[in-house]
Amino acid sequence: MNFYGREDILLDLEGLWGKRVASLVTCRGRRRIGKSTLIKRFAELSEARFIKIEGLRPDEEMSNDDELSAFAEQLSVYAEQSIPAAKNWLSAFKSLDGILDERRTVVLLDEVSWLAYFDERFAAVLKVAWDNMFKEHSHLVFVVCGSVSTWIKENIVDSNAYYGRRSLDIVVPELSLKDCARFWDGRQDRVSVRDMLDVLSITGGVPRYLEEVNPSQTADENIRRMAFRPNATLRTDFDEMFKDVITKRPRMVAKVLETLTDGPLTMSEIAGRINAGAGGNVSSALEQLIEAGMVARDVGKNPETGAEIRERRYRLRDNYTRFFLKCVRPASETIDDGSFLFTRLSRLDEWETVKGFAFENLIVNHYAELLPYLHLEDSLIYSAAPYRKNGAKGVGYQIDLLLQTKRSQCVVEIKRRTSIKKSIIDEVAAKIAKMKKSPGMSIRAALVYDGNLAETVPSDGYFDAIIPFRRLLGI
Repeated sequence: MNFYGREDILLDLEGLWGKRVASLVTCRGRRRIGKSTLIKRFAELSEARFIKIEGLRPDEEMSNDDELSAFAEQLSVYAEQSIPAAKNWLSAFKSLDGILDERRTVVLLDEVSWLAYFDERFAAVLKVAWDNMFKEHSHLVFVVCGSVSTWIKENIVDSNAYYGRRSLDIVVPELSLKDCARFWDGRQDRVSVRDMLDVLSITGGVPRYLEEVNPSQTADENIRRMAFRPNATLRTDFDEMFKDVITKRPRMVAKVLETLTDGPLTMSEIAGRINAGAGGNVSSALEQLIEAGMVARDVGKNPETGAEIRERRYRLRDNYTRFFLKCVRPASETIDDGSFLFTRLSRLDEWETVKGFAFENLIVNHYAELLPYLHLEDSLIYSAAPYRKNGAKGVGYQIDLLLQTKRSQCVVEIKRRTSIKKSIIDEVAAKIAKMKKSPGMSIRAALVYDGNLAETVPSDGYFDAIIPFRRLLGI
């Protein structure tokens, strides 16, 4: 299996070997983002012994004894001898400690929330085991990992009991755009940018989905196979993901998620659309969606005052989720009985809406990859987020991406159209004209686009930077 990217995270992990004591690491992120694969790759590059114990997905007929038995069975493989199932987690961890030695070792407790599902004391017991057993091994990196990021955050990352014990908290992001392009297996120069962009508008930078791409097929052929066939990967994965990672008030969370498919909203706007108070239930639902990697809380500064934006907006950041809810779920019955006739993406009712939001997501989610083209790679970015100013007609404006440093603001227009005409200059100029310029602050304008750009746009000289999407793919 090919492994792409993640060099910065691997470098952070590699640095742990220079310590004289064991390291406790938490690893979180969206389902299918490649967390377990990343830790395995780290062990391989370190030439370390790798021990992976994975929790069983809970169901109504299971108990804690089933998790303990599965733990012992997996541990027996690495011990090369039969290890009996423990009666409790402290004994189970003692069995794990018993097979550790002086060799470099990476231990991965994967899907840790499943291991802990039937025992609310699991995190507390793991802390005891760390303090009294695991931390004594100087060549050990102990990784707690899982797709239910809320469990890890609440029970370990934000827990006072673990204060001062973690060496590293990894939140695994989507792959960079250049690494995404590598899944086309060296055909990047022969495959159209539009084809690659159509696929990325659905998969985002999620490795598991990109592994399904057949570089020899068109975008339409790939998506037909991946999403519009019975039991296809992108037909079934959303329901499995939602069930696994949304553990509290799933119906409320589903309602909140649905409201975001048509664009970013504030918490009060979300509450109004689902007829709920803008209180704990909506807030809790959003926190779960953020930890699951589906939603982003766009935190930015008011460009006119420099203060934090009071009412933050929530954005559906996951391209697959929007595509599924807009294009796949409405046709799920006909897909499942094999009668759905998919010809091409452009024939899907909601595709135009989906692809516009998807392109903006790809740029905003990967804004750091723009910085070299904007000559900001060495600048401290104070704020990087979409920005909207409400107001009466002619006063309000919306910026696709606003990058702010101490002395400059960069207004980034993100546009995907078949034809992009010179009028794009007037559109951006009108937005900038409405901004109240702060003393000593310069405002720059940039365009990130996919489509046929009118020759008069670059020749006019209005934009400080014009970046075609292909450049971000490394093509």
